[in-house]
Amino acid sequence: MSKLRHCVYILQSLKDHNFYIGSSSDLKQRLTDHFHGKVKSTSFRRPFKLIFCEFFLSKKDALRREKYFKTTAGKRSLKLVLRTSLEEVKSYKI
Repeated sequence: MSKLRHCVYILQSLKDHNFYIGSSSDLKQRLTDHFHGKVKSTSFRRPFKLIFCEFFLSKKDALRREKYFKTTAGKRSLKLVLRTSLEEVKSYKI
């Protein structure tokens, strides 16, 4: 049986409450990099919390899903799926 290796994840910045959408085949290492400021695009927005993760067998599927979440329709669907989680944070932006 194949492992679900590739994931799409969403981080929420505790500094500005905005979200970062990414994908990785090594989530643990990627999160470590984000949390320790080793990712140039997110280092100034730390600290983060992981609020969503979805795993796939195929890297291609994960990349397609990441690309979708970055569209207006994808952001809209994320707001619906994560509505209870987002209610806990009064100000949020995607």
